[in-house]
Amino acid sequence: MRIFNQLESNVRSYCRLFPTVFKKAQGAVLEDKEGIKYIDFLSGVGTLNYGHNNPQLKERLLGYLDSDGIVHSLDLATVAKEEFLEAFEAIILKPRQLNYKVQFPGPTGTNAVEAALKLTRNITGRETVIAFSNGYHGVTLGSLATTANISQRDAAGITTAGVTFIPYDGYLGSDIDTTEYLDKVLSDRGSGVALPAAVIVETIQGAGGVNVASFEWLRSLETVCRKHDVLLVVDDIQVGCGRTGSFFSFEEVGIYPDIVTISKSLSGFGLPFSLVLIKPELDQWKPGQHSGTFRGPNLAFVTAKAALEIYWQDESLSASVRQKGTIMQLRLEQIAKNNWEAGFSVRGRGMIQGLDCKDGNLANKIIRTAFANGLIMETAGAQGQVIRCLPPLTISEEVLEKGLDILENSVNQVIQETVSKKLVDLGASV
Repeated sequence: MRIFNQLESNVRSYCRLFPTVFKKAQGAVLEDKEGIKYIDFLSGVGTLNYGHNNPQLKERLLGYLDSDGIVHSLDLATVAKEEFLEAFEAIILKPRQLNYKVQFPGPTGTNAVEAALKLTRNITGRETVIAFSNGYHGVTLGSLATTANISQRDAAGITTAGVTFIPYDGYLGSDIDTTEYLDKVLSDRGSGVALPAAVIVETIQGAGGVNVASFEWLRSLETVCRKHDVLLVVDDIQVGCGRTGSFFSFEEVGIYPDIVTISKSLSGFGLPFSLVLIKPELDQWKPGQHSGTFRGPNLAFVTAKAALEIYWQDESLSASVRQKGTIMQLRLEQIAKNNWEAGFSVRGRGMIQGLDCKDGNLANKIIRTAFANGLIMETAGAQGQVIRCLPPLTISEEVLEKGLDILENSVNQVIQETVSKKLVDLGASV
């Protein structure tokens, strides 16, 4: 790690958790320079839903490069973009009866969020937006303002503005419907809460701790937005592209967002790519109002089209995700049950599952122990108290079970070490 420690900025983070030099990867397995292999339950934080170096996607990509296809094109029309749009409409939008215009805002998720927020303000003429406790939407200035974590917002160096935070589903307890509170403050001119341009929400808060909003709460949120003529933006960047079983995480809920942001696994191959989906009547951009040099990621168009054709023409992947999600949930619940004294709990949907350890230090020890044992995963939540499991959707059940075995053994190891230390400390105090 010498050259990284010497030359790379202090801002680096993941390499501090996993201090080795990775050399290659295939499917759900990473390998470092020393030949040590690790099962990947991180998946680029949801960027590699179809695994590392997916051979079918790689074949399409190499064929495109070999044909001297356009790589960079600003927002020019290209064959690669044309074919992606045709596939996206035919395979994703039409079967779901969704009518959206497609904006290519730039290759990152935060750029998609920036574009969505800017558009809602331009449409409505209102300045503020509603975001939620523990929400995460990116770290550029506009999206950072809607990100709840104070330490992340402090990094901006200035006070972020234009956002009112409302409690997410379950934040005040299971008996309190926070959409009723939102309706109340938007209905009351004396509440101090200005009528916003939009509400931006994650159906499942990934970075916030795998907090899963109920379908009822999400439907009620849409109803409140419609009542007050507020635009509903769903940030599907981490839990879209199949993570919950359906392509969009809101499909099963039965809501129809005004705007959707997607990114991460959209390219299917780990290539940067994001979209803003906009109801046609809301596509009120003037040419060039939201620009950028990398709005034509043609290599990502190629692999994204391939992913749609290979994995989304039928229900096979969706069924597999739900089955493996159940395996993950049951195994995590068993781990929690076996460690009942620690107060662990489990939450998630599909193949995003979290083990809430209640204690950030304990969760951190577990993921570091898991890494030493050959499993890569990270923590989430305001205190880093939730171990988040995000394996590739295409992982085999055999490798998935092996990874879960490592996690279970790592939890047991850390709990045993913690208990032993407490006994030693107790003995010393006596």
